[in-house]
Amino acid sequence: MAHADHAVWKRIRDNGPPRIDEAAAVDETRPEPETEGPSRSQRRREALDTLALAEQLVALTPARTAPLELPEDIAEEVVRTRAITARGAHKRQLAYLAKLMRRHDDDAFATARAVLNHDRQHQREEAAVFQRIEALREKLLGDDKDALTTFIDQHPQVDRQHLNALVRQARAERKRDKPPRAARELFRLLRDLPSA
Repeated sequence: MAHADHAVWKRIRDNGPPRIDEAAAVDETRPEPETEGPSRSQRRREALDTLALAEQLVALTPARTAPLELPEDIAEEVVRTRAITARGAHKRQLAYLAKLMRRHDDDAFATARAVLNHDRQHQREEAAVFQRIEALREKLLGDDKDALTTFIDQHPQVDRQHLNALVRQARAERKRDKPPRAARELFRLLRDLPSA
């Protein structure tokens, strides 16, 4: 390639600058720059995704990591990374783990990603149930007396006297700024109902 460039410059020196049609011929002799492969930004995003996966794997307990079918070198490095407690060293070790993970094919971590995504979905569902029960408890503790009657009508299996007592106690605790013992017990009662 250096020889071809030398020839072009020699021709320019001897004959003057090329005309437009000659310039096109000169450009045709040069190979096109390779644009194949992911961009730098794409490679960075993938590296950050791999680092996040490495952090999640290290955060899992050893019992949860075992069934993930990780490559042997990665599983060993996860154990080593868990053992490091110094903040800076732990961060460097995570980066090294992510580097090792990038050397493997994405299929090697498909099981791990699937399990972690399932865990995330399960956490979202639990949070939604928790929020729904909390909203129901607040509705029962509010000033609307019809809410309690409606709830009892919808759930005939609930112990009405116990429910009424908990609601009364929780309201009294709120008025007196006492710890919410009855409100917590009411939450547990609502959580344990089959269709709360």
